[in-house]
Amino acid sequence: MLIYRFTIIILYLLFFSCVEPKITPNYEKFVSEIGELNYRILYPKGFDESKSYPLTLFLHGIGERGDDNNIQLRYVDKVFLDSENYNKFPSVVIFPQAPLSDNWSSRILTDNKIRHVFPKDAEPTNSLQLVIQLMDSLSQKNFIDNKRIYLTGLSNGAMGSFEMLYNRPEMFASAVLICGGGDPVWANKFAKSTPVWIAHGAKDKDVYPILSLKMVEAVIREGGSPKFTLYEDVFHDSWINVFDDPKFLDWIFSHTKN
Repeated sequence: MLIYRFTIIILYLLFFSCVEPKITPNYEKFVSEIGELNYRILYPKGFDESKSYPLTLFLHGIGERGDDNNIQLRYVDKVFLDSENYNKFPSVVIFPQAPLSDNWSSRILTDNKIRHVFPKDAEPTNSLQLVIQLMDSLSQKNFIDNKRIYLTGLSNGAMGSFEMLYNRPEMFASAVLICGGGDPVWANKFAKSTPVWIAHGAKDKDVYPILSLKMVEAVIREGGSPKFTLYEDVFHDSWINVFDDPKFLDWIFSHTKN
């Protein structure tokens, strides 16, 4: 009986010694003169401030707004929080959360065939201004490689990402924008400086694919060479397809600013 219990204990210890610890980004709050912003920050394994790391920003969709500083991680567990990716692509990753009273985009909802209109010369929302300030601050840290700052977002977060590119056209080495859209005029700021991958579901009825197509056309018109993926028979969840693509992180981290 004693030998049996001892064996069980050994097996228990062996099992849990082989289990990867859960990857959990730290809880943080950014405070400035215009307000506060909840965000989570993921540091690379064995993080060392004397070393230099990429910085990645992820902007969530409209359904992940709130004040729990948690739900914005809903769709990234198989990407940035996956143990294999975490070890293969070391990066400081930022996951901010917009409050329910705000969002990442200056777009206006309408009842026309486009549904989302982007006002000319609109100021970024308060939440996006806070993200801009946070990224400006983090990019000055000695442990951040300013030639390797990356951007991705889905839905409302992709719209906000287009605005980020417009407001900080020289900041990002690459960007992946999923089922979003923006003002095509913005492309003249970033088309030549930042490689973009624009993706959308062909059957998306929440954010129509025409919004991504217009941005693709604008980037090409302004001298850029965007990567564009239109997923057949996919609705407003094309981030699943992008995040399941084994080339997603390879593509985004393959770029470096000149």
